[in-house]
Amino acid sequence: MPLFIIICGVLLLLLLVIVLKINTVISLIITAIAVGAAQGMKGDAILKSVEEGVGSTMGQLALILAFGAMLGKLIADGGGAQRITSGLSKAFGIKNLQWAMVLTGFLVGIPLFYNVGFVVLVPFVFMVCATSKLPLLYVGIPLLAALSVTHGYLPPHPGPTSIVMLYKADMGLTMFYGALVAIPAIIISGPLFARTLGDIKTHPPKNLFEAPIRPEADLPGFGISVFTGLFPVMLIALATIGDAWLPKGSVVLHTCHFLGNPVLALLLASLLAMYTMGIRQGKRLKDLLEPMEDALRSVTMILFIIGSAGAFKQVLTDSGVADYISVLTKDLPLSPLILVWAIAAVIRVALGSATVAALTTAGIAGPIIAATHVSPELMVLATGAGSLMFSHVNDPGFWMFKEYFGLSIRDTVRSWSVMETLVSVIGLLGVLLLNLFI
Repeated sequence: MPLFIIICGVLLLLLLVIVLKINTVISLIITAIAVGAAQGMKGDAILKSVEEGVGSTMGQLALILAFGAMLGKLIADGGGAQRITSGLSKAFGIKNLQWAMVLTGFLVGIPLFYNVGFVVLVPFVFMVCATSKLPLLYVGIPLLAALSVTHGYLPPHPGPTSIVMLYKADMGLTMFYGALVAIPAIIISGPLFARTLGDIKTHPPKNLFEAPIRPEADLPGFGISVFTGLFPVMLIALATIGDAWLPKGSVVLHTCHFLGNPVLALLLASLLAMYTMGIRQGKRLKDLLEPMEDALRSVTMILFIIGSAGAFKQVLTDSGVADYISVLTKDLPLSPLILVWAIAAVIRVALGSATVAALTTAGIAGPIIAATHVSPELMVLATGAGSLMFSHVNDPGFWMFKEYFGLSIRDTVRSWSVMETLVSVIGLLGVLLLNLFI
């Protein structure tokens, strides 16, 4: 019966979001309440679970998302993204331009949210193609594949960061394993796949080729731009490296853990970016405050969606559904990694949102980790990979790609949707391969 209730709950969520077009936050809360009631929970117990789930989830993630958004905004507005793009393009040359775009998408994609990275970087794809005479998809697909992978696999993006918390995974290990899985996923779905799209003609809006580009003299240096973007990654990795090499209980290890805490790492990175991407370039401190406030507003809805998904997860736990799932999956012949990937993929295809798909899956599948003893870090990656499966007409990213590159729906599916599917499937295969050695 609990399994039937879960299926009905997911179907209710799909009905509310897709058919009735109700806001995702409201839909998740309604679904959580409905599942709790169907499980026989009393009204006050349901509301207590909802409040606890929202509070605990948002409490863990609010500062991480806030500082991550500010860091991305500072790097974008300060010219760091433009400097990384132009610097890599010059270093690699026209023949290896695809690999320059891969590195650009990866380096810039780590601190930037996906939609921000898309809007910031796509005009540079047009600029590069206008000067090199290369096809847009040949250059653009590698960059967007790298952006998608960082969005789905790697913290501090909202989806992966949230799942790390929900699965109680190690942030540093998740980033390390995620990078290993990301490399083949990006190469195959990016440069290699892009070479098969030569017959697709693009017709982008002309004004995108005229996107305002800052003069080179006004940009920050290449090294400082990369360093600022990767600074939180380096601090978080410091804690994982410390665990491997330093004696337990040592002062140095405690310091590494303190500096490697995701909240502190992103706070320090944001302060660093205020200097390197702002004050160092002659901007006043008050000139940076409004863009940073805009960045905070941009993640408000994401944060509430995450909190609402946490409410759903808490109701599943408190109503006994989580224990039922643990018993049900204990001796399941299907790998739990494949299971969570499939759940996330189905929700992604139905709803369109990678973040919602990942979080909903985490709420359903969290108990599987305790029951099967599978690596929580690999579960994060499998869930994230599934959440990227086959983007189509219900995903805003699908329409952004279609309109920016001037494609028909058919050609958008042939390029964008297939690219996202490759990212998802290859990600799963990479996770399964890693699982053989972990």
